Order: sequence, then C-alpha cells, then structure tokens
Amino acid sequence: MPFMQQQRPARPKPMGTLSLPGPERWFDLLICALIAPLMLPVLLLLSILAYLRNGRILDAEPRLGRQGSFLHYTFAGQQRGHKLALLLNIVRGDMSWIGPRALTVAEAAKVPANCIQRFKLRPGLVSPWTLQQRVGIAHQAEHLYNYAELADLSLRARIGLLGRALLSLLLNGNRQRPQPAQLKIFGIAIDNLKLQPALDWIMQQASGTRPSLLVFVNPHCLNIAYRQQAYRQVLQQADRVLPDGIGIKLGCRIQGVELAANLNGTDLFPLLCEQAARSGHSLYLLGGRPGIAQAVAENMQQRYPGLIIAGTQHGYFSAAEEPAIINNINASGARFLFVAMGVPRQELWLAKQQQHLRVPLSLGVGGLFDFYSGRIPRAPLWLREIGLEWSWRLLQEPGRMWRRYLIGNPLFLYRVWREKRAGKSRS
Repeated sequence: MPFMQQQRPARPKPMGTLSLPGPERWFDLLICALIAPLMLPVLLLLSILAYLRNGRILDAEPRLGRQGSFLHYTFAGQQRGHKLALLLNIVRGDMSWIGPRALTVAEAAKVPANCIQRFKLRPGLVSPWTLQQRVGIAHQAEHLYNYAELADLSLRARIGLLGRALLSLLLNGNRQRPQPAQLKIFGIAIDNLKLQPALDWIMQQASGTRPSLLVFVNPHCLNIAYRQQAYRQVLQQADRVLPDGIGIKLGCRIQGVELAANLNGTDLFPLLCEQAARSGHSLYLLGGRPGIAQAVAENMQQRYPGLIIAGTQHGYFSAAEEPAIINNINASGARFLFVAMGVPRQELWLAKQQQHLRVPLSLGVGGLFDFYSGRIPRAPLWLREIGLEWSWRLLQEPGRMWRRYLIGNPLFLYRVWREKRAGKSRS
C-alpha cells in the first residue's frame, strides 16, 4: 500500500514554527550562519528581482516531509537561483541540508509501502542519490536507496557530502537542458537513453535471433573515430551506441542538451549479470590477459548464483586461432558476447566477424574485465559521484593514461565546440 494511503498529510506549518533543536538542526543552522554573510546580499537581490518582475517574491507548493506536508519555496519566476529560497525551508526546519528529496503529494503516493523509511527523515537538498543522479550514475530507483543510512551520518560525513555536492555543482552544473532521443557527435548517433529502457532493449536483443552489436563510447573513443574512418563506420552501423563517461556529459552541455544517463559498461555489467541469472541467458567472456576472463566468471557467478558463463577466452590469440574460437563461441549457445580487447580493436574485430558469429548480442566493453576480475580496483564511489573517476584511472596508470585524459579530453571538448560553431555558421 502506498505511503499516502497510510498517513494523511498534515496541513502546512505556519511561518513562525521552528523544529526543536537536535544535532541535525544544529548542523543545519550552523551551516546557514556560516554562509549568511555571502548569501544574504544574493537573496536580497533575487527577492527584489522576483518582486519587480512578478509582483511577488516567493512561489510555494506543498511537499511531503517528516511531519506531514509543508510549503516548498522558490523565488517567483527566476530562471537561475530560484531554488535558493529553500534556505528559508532549512531555517524553518521543514528541510535539512542532507536528506532525501522532498516529494510532491503525487510522487509520495507512488512510493511502495516497504520503502517508506525516507519519510522518517527530514527532506534535504543533498543525498548520495541526488549526487549520483547529477552525473548520471543513479542506477537504481530513488525509493530503493537506503535512506536510513543518512540518519546516522557523522559530522565529518555530513561535511564531506556537502563538499562533494558543491564540487559536483561547480563541475557539472545544475541547469536543466533538453534531452533529445539521440545525440550527434562527429557524425555518430548516440542513443540518449535512461537506464531502464537501455536494459529492456539489451534483454530483448539477447532473447532474439538476429545478431546485433552494442558499443559504448567515451571521449577517447570519439577522438579515435574522429580520425579513423573504419572505426567511425563501425560506430555508425552499430545497432546501439551508448554514452560512457563524464566527458560526454560535458560535450552535451557544449551542445546545449542534456545527457539522460551515463550508461557505461562497467556499471551496466552487474545489472546485466543479475538479469541474465534470472532469465537463464548465458554469457561468453572474450578478452583480457590470460586468466582474467575466468576470474571475472568466477566472481560474477559467486555474486549472482544461477548465472551461466558459457565460456571464457583470453584476448591474446593469433589470427590462425580465430576460426576455432568463433566455433567455440557459437557452439556455447551464449546469448551475450562480451569482448574486452580495447578500443578500437574490439569493435573492428566484431565487425569483421559479424557474419560468422551466431550470438544475439555482442558488446565491446574495453577494460571492464580488469575491474571485475579484481586486477584493478575501481574508483571510490565518492569520486564517481562528482564525475572524477577518470582522475583515479590516471593515478593508477599515469604512463598509459596521461595522453588520453590530459590531452584527449580537452581536445574532444574543443572539437565538439568547433563542430557546434560550424553548424551555427552553416545555418
């Protein structure tokens, strides 16, 4: 039974009501006091602009909180800075700096009965889920997040969460832009999907009979495609191209559009393994150093009992061995073929062997096997939440990665900007 059927929302609290102070409230009020000298002039200016343009200062709508409904404030008619009025909600005690997102009454009605722990906490401006959503890696439904963890955060953890939120805002922005169904970069159509539609398409393809190709692209891939026609043609002819990495998100901002989700193969792999274990679809793992693919298979089968790994094969094989390997893949009955040979070799190899392979869905997944075999640790979640996973990879392998990130990423953004400028001049 949804939450709204269990609890009738209280009427909005009058303006003068303040919650009783507690550790959480003292933290909220302390932060407000620290930023007051900087924020008061900004709030005054926004108030004046809102009144001059709209004849009123604030807009308000009911939201659901810990003690029933309350009025959620924004500056009237403002495009930028309108949410700064939420500081009033924090001072009043309706909201906190850290907590689950405040829901409208309609949104709250859809929350499942077994996920109502979020309503035991004061709504907040920042949570790990909102951070992950900003960079496109919130790969589970919001109501499934364990918000009970926020109730026991230490002072250090609260400060760290707020610091990451501020850094993420500076790096990734907060402006809402259009989300087209497809992105176009360097003549390559990239599907701009959210997580669930992408998963649905992948599982549908794996259940079919026609061989199809799914590729993931990041700025490094697109830089290669920019100068290598053969690789660019493979990407243009692939059944799906999905965006991978914060660099694509920044490229979208240059184009004036928004990335729906960061659908990198590293995040999708465990989700696909989970669904494959339920559906009975088997996987074949091809690539990596000797023993790496087998280690991935063992780790994922331990994590997802029932997962079928139809076969594994390292990526260090000769051209003379290819026919036997392809026969082994086809005979395995695998529904997924994950190929980890690096870009662009894996896509070029798949395109070359497409007429010989009988696997419903082939995916080029780059260095994914290194992470799930345990050979290379993945970046901590807090780095991924602010879009700086690439810096972790740079620190791990500076000799191999410095050119890709320190030169390649700025070059990619420059090329996107130049492409957009050229398009404007033609129009």
